Amino acid sequence: MKKKDFRVESDSMGDVLVPEDAFYGAQTQRAVDNFTIFDQPLPWTFLEAVLLIKTVAAETNCQLGILSEEYKNVICEVVDELLSSQPLQQFPVSVYQTGSGTSTNMNVNEVIAGMALQRGVSLSPNDHVNLGQSSNDVIPAAIHIASTLSTSRDLLPALCSLSSSIREFSLKNKEIIKTARTHLMDALPMYLHAELEAWSIQLDECTERISEALRRIQRLPLGGTAIGSGLNCHPLFAAKATALLSNKTGLSFTEAPSKYKGLSSLDTVVELSGHLKTSAVTLSKIANDLRWMNSGPLAGLAEIQLPALQPGSSIMPAKINPVIPEAVCMAMAQVIGNDTTISIAGLGGNFQLNTMLPVTAANILYSIDLITGSAKALRKKTITGMKVNHKVFDQALSLNPILVTALNPIIGYLKAAEIGKIALRDGRTVLDVAREQTDIPETDLKKILDPKKLADGNKV
Repeated sequence: MKKKDFRVESDSMGDVLVPEDAFYGAQTQRAVDNFTIFDQPLPWTFLEAVLLIKTVAAETNCQLGILSEEYKNVICEVVDELLSSQPLQQFPVSVYQTGSGTSTNMNVNEVIAGMALQRGVSLSPNDHVNLGQSSNDVIPAAIHIASTLSTSRDLLPALCSLSSSIREFSLKNKEIIKTARTHLMDALPMYLHAELEAWSIQLDECTERISEALRRIQRLPLGGTAIGSGLNCHPLFAAKATALLSNKTGLSFTEAPSKYKGLSSLDTVVELSGHLKTSAVTLSKIANDLRWMNSGPLAGLAEIQLPALQPGSSIMPAKINPVIPEAVCMAMAQVIGNDTTISIAGLGGNFQLNTMLPVTAANILYSIDLITGSAKALRKKTITGMKVNHKVFDQALSLNPILVTALNPIIGYLKAAEIGKIALRDGRTVLDVAREQTDIPETDLKKILDPKKLADGNKV
């Protein structure tokens, strides 16, 4: 930009040149100039949460008689416009900034004041937009709010939908019996339905864990201001602002039982991240099972066929790969890495403030988005359209030497092992070999070695 494309803004440290088209002021520009480690701004979901705090604070302070109706109205109008237009260029401060997130809080305050000035209303970013607040309570509260919004609106529905789709597919194929595998080796017969139902239950338990953690994530330290004592904040602000935020979002936010804890500790976010990591492990398990079951089509298991989405090789024609499960596994590896970052950030609480808040905000929301997107992709592009190969299931089951396990109680482990080895060596069924090697009547052998009976755990 040429010099004429800048204007002069001032703060308590002096004058700063700010781009002419920027609504923000001096403090934001100092942050842009100083924090150059990596050009990665905070995600919009987090900024949305900070903006919600600003409008709730304005309405609350107006109700309490310490902010004029005019100022309240313009703050709310500007926030509504920002939430609608999402002008990300106005929020350029890097994640890797001061650990309290003060620069982002002031960025939001300055943008609101700058847009209010265009409407003919002169606001102070500190005295009016930030009234009753501190970066030290706004930023951790925004982490909790953004995490709650993203989890409730996107993550939990995505996990539930994936679980339901898997369950629906399994019920459509309820009678299919397959060879189970332990150590990747043939094991006893089982229902395909049982295998897939286990996936659904894994996902259901993920939603249970995350939902339980949300009760604590919804506790907000608003009103704690600088250290948790609430200095320069109306004594009724926290309760009123939190109730108003609940009404606006339709979610059940409550006051943190200790605002000192809310400012200095990231324990609850670390807990949520741990449950996200568990969800990542679950999705990776499902994705890898799908890859194995789809492997082949000739030299692999080929039990199922996933939807063909794109060419799988730049040199091998006709090759189709399980691209969505592979992408999910990479995304889940990132979630696990994010959890490590968040855990280390949780160690950044010293006395009355944690000073690793921005990186925590970015990573927890990144993880939520990755799991949400992965669950949606698995449902839409993998489970929907997946087909089973009945012939492969039946053929593998008929020659499965492990069926001999059912004879253990009758002829003993060693004799059963001998029959199983002969069947495997000669490519024969266990039933054929058992006819020769035992005096058990064939009608009894057929009942004992019935795969359906074995898949039911001898309950039928």
